[in-house]
Amino acid sequence: MAKPTRWVTDTDPGHSQWYIDRFRRLAAEGADLAGEARLVDALVAPGARILDAGSGTGRVAAALAARGHRVVGVDADPVLVDAARADHPGPRWLVGDLAELDLPAQGEAEPFDAAVIAGNVMTFVAPGTERSVLTRVAGHVRPDGLVVVGFGTDRGYPLPDFDADAAAAGLGLEHRFATWDLRPWRDDADFAVSVLRRPAS
Repeated sequence: MAKPTRWVTDTDPGHSQWYIDRFRRLAAEGADLAGEARLVDALVAPGARILDAGSGTGRVAAALAARGHRVVGVDADPVLVDAARADHPGPRWLVGDLAELDLPAQGEAEPFDAAVIAGNVMTFVAPGTERSVLTRVAGHVRPDGLVVVGFGTDRGYPLPDFDADAAAAGLGLEHRFATWDLRPWRDDADFAVSVLRRPAS
């Protein structure tokens, strides 16, 4: 049995619906919600197979699918997954805990060219499961594939810990930025976007 995520333990009742309503409102207002998808799109070949790990309301996966990629979104929160299915037909949406991710068991045996973990997902997983999450996600990506991770550096998951967990998961750091729109990394940045790669063999 998976440990409850911080999304469950550290938020108030009704938080999931608040989150859904927030992003529906932002979309209706014309806010730019595709920054993460643009970066990932630039890193992969056309028509890539992409895993959105911690897909939430589906905005990143939907933007990637609109760019012609084959996308599977996975989130532990069934309320968010239901909203993604309602708002963004196209990608395949699955409920699953990233710390125990096993997509072949859900009919998704083909490896992914890349995975994206956006929206502070790494700071919402269950405490102590960060390394397992990165290992499980990396295990679904083909050799020489990418894992792109973004989260706030002030949210309780120190960057040195993340780097150690990524290395233990077999991922090598290729690039780091301070934002999804590629602002240069600096040590005092309050956000980190890390582009990681699985070894080619």
